[in-house]
Amino acid sequence: MNHNAKSIRPFIGAKNFETSRSFYRDLGFEEVTLGDSMSVFKSGEMAFYLQNAYVKDWIDNTMIFMEVDDVDRFYNELLALGLPARYENVKLSAIKTETWGKECFLHDPSGILWHFGEFS
Repeated sequence: MNHNAKSIRPFIGAKNFETSRSFYRDLGFEEVTLGDSMSVFKSGEMAFYLQNAYVKDWIDNTMIFMEVDDVDRFYNELLALGLPARYENVKLSAIKTETWGKECFLHDPSGILWHFGEFS
C-alpha cells in the first residue's frame, strides 16, 4: 500500500488549555487558532492539534517523539527557555544515550511526555 502521506498530526489534550497554548508558543511552535477549543501548532512541515479536552488516562499515556537534528543543541535551548520554572508540572530530563541514538524528555503542563531525539 502506498500512502503518499503528506503529514501526520496527532491530537493532544490539555488540563488547562490557555496554559498549554502559552507553553507551546514558548516552546517555539507557531499557533493557528481553529476555534475556542482547538489550535494547531506548527514547526516547519510538522504539526499537532491541541484541544481543550482533558481525560486523565489519555493524557497520562500520551507520548510524542520529535526527531531533531542535534539533541545536544536542542537540549541546551530547552534549558535556556527555563520552562520548568515558568510552568507548573513541567519537567525537563537530561539527555540519555541509547543504542539507537540520544534523547531528552520534557513533560508539558498537563503531563504529556515529549521525547526529543536524534538517531545515530
